[in-house]
Amino acid sequence: MSEPYSAADGLVRVYPAREPNGTGLVWAHGGAFAFGDLDMPESDWVASQLAARGTTVVSVDYRLAPVPPGWDAAGRAGGAHHYPAGSDDMLAAWAWAVANAHRLRIDRERLAIGGTSAGGNLAAGATLRLIERRAAQLPALVLLAYPTLLAVQPAPDAALRAALDAQPEADRFGADAVRAMYENYLGGSLERAPLGAIPGLARPVDLVQFPPTLIVNGDVDELRVSGEVFAASLRAAGRSVEAVTELGTEHGHLNRPHEAAASVTLDRFATRLAGLSIRTPAPAPTPQDAPAA
Repeated sequence: MSEPYSAADGLVRVYPAREPNGTGLVWAHGGAFAFGDLDMPESDWVASQLAARGTTVVSVDYRLAPVPPGWDAAGRAGGAHHYPAGSDDMLAAWAWAVANAHRLRIDRERLAIGGTSAGGNLAAGATLRLIERRAAQLPALVLLAYPTLLAVQPAPDAALRAALDAQPEADRFGADAVRAMYENYLGGSLERAPLGAIPGLARPVDLVQFPPTLIVNGDVDELRVSGEVFAASLRAAGRSVEAVTELGTEHGHLNRPHEAAASVTLDRFATRLAGLSIRTPAPAPTPQDAPAA
């Protein structure tokens, strides 16, 4: 495989496929909208693994929000950018990948978008914004790993609540923490927040053009609730969606490649990407089919 390289004035890092199969993926890491970078495993390891299996990955170095008040930055500096900065960067990366698809050896009709956690939000939100803008090229597939999609989450069911109580170290995404994360991302109130920022609020009528989607939720992870809500809305809109819970996982398992579940999820993504069909262009009209002058 060729070495990854920076492109689009530093907005993206491209991971060229070792043996290109025509598929591509615009990919966003997680980090509560305020943390994370292209070197974390759910960015670099995922991109490298998928590139080794034939998919060229365009990993997005999107602008970060400030560190949320009261959150432990653990030595990591956040950014200074509220919505729509990160979302705009996703759209810019998508447009760059579409425009450069031939050079990247990607079939535009087999170009997907996706991300983990907050990056999953950015991927879903960018897709909704592309639909709203009537973009000529929508993703062929949306891949979401343990995404956060709602600022105000419904309470977990009794089984998930019991699992979180039994593993307090996994209980990091309660309602107050998630709401604060989104207020920080938005730079203010949640009222009148656009669907691009909170995709889980999308109604079935908003989703009638949403691409086929695979959502892999964490098991003992309160953010699973928002992934399940979004999957239900997609089904209600008649869209193709597969939502699975990766058993035995806490939030962020793709950041822990040594755990078996990370490879299981990677396999799910690689299989769906490899299965993207090449659309056959419509034949040119014959003289008898041509409209009358």
